[in-house]
Amino acid sequence: MRNIAAELGRSPSTVSREIQRNGGCASYRASSAEQAAWHRALRPKVCKLAGRPHLIRIITVKLQRQWSPEQIAGWLKQRYPDQEHYHVSHETIYKSLFIQARGVLKKELLACLRTQRKVRRPMKASLKRPGWGKIVDAVSISERPASIEDRAVPGHWEGDLIEGSNQSFIATLVERQTRYVMLAKVENKKTDTVIRALIKQSHKLPDELYKSLTWDRGSEMSNHKRFTLATDIDVYFCDPQSPWQRGSNENTNGLLRQYFPKGTDLSVHSQAKLNAVARQLNERPRKTLGFETPADRLNACVASTN
Repeated sequence: MRNIAAELGRSPSTVSREIQRNGGCASYRASSAEQAAWHRALRPKVCKLAGRPHLIRIITVKLQRQWSPEQIAGWLKQRYPDQEHYHVSHETIYKSLFIQARGVLKKELLACLRTQRKVRRPMKASLKRPGWGKIVDAVSISERPASIEDRAVPGHWEGDLIEGSNQSFIATLVERQTRYVMLAKVENKKTDTVIRALIKQSHKLPDELYKSLTWDRGSEMSNHKRFTLATDIDVYFCDPQSPWQRGSNENTNGLLRQYFPKGTDLSVHSQAKLNAVARQLNERPRKTLGFETPADRLNACVASTN
């Protein structure tokens, strides 16, 4: 095989695979191998979803509930572990949406995806605006205990503001271990307004499930001492222009843009609407949780504290 590979200018492993897939050393025949190669190359191949209307209906319903293809694929494997005809990769779902020639999933379902893009493209990282970072007596994230860092115990949150048009904002909170989401309506980004909203949100949880909060260095948290005094919750601040230090919160903010697109007025949404969106996110299976839901994880934590 090495001599053949050297003469053809190919890797020995390429020659080995070619021989093994076409009968092995004893039975390899060039003519039949050529015919098999052309047959394998025929396109388009039948989509795995074709001829499975029940599976298509399940995927369609989940997409309409704003589940991502990866969440759907993971949930299907967990829901039907022994029924392989229900197992499908997230790439198959994406391709069925973006390649309409397959004729499986309707093009209108593209609007259910978070980004609502017409074509797939890699996500681009973004940094916070410059000029942030001047918080008096800020406790750096580097001083945060290891038990918070490794998500060993629940009760430690990450927070931020997402911004819309006309100086409108929503405060977002994510629990690090369970990925549970809470949203708070704020009238503006003044520190007194934001702190008041965060204090109100903190009263919705047992003390054992709200022990610390990690925020970026936005001026809305300049009165963080008042928050800690009112709630006994420690506040830690990320390094300037380091959004990855609040990775769970950044990821959630991206998910929220499906409901609250950039450039729209966020002030039109009531607290009831924000609660409904948070509930929908909390009832979605998450890959990082083994496709359990944040609500299930948090409920387990609440039960263990009682």
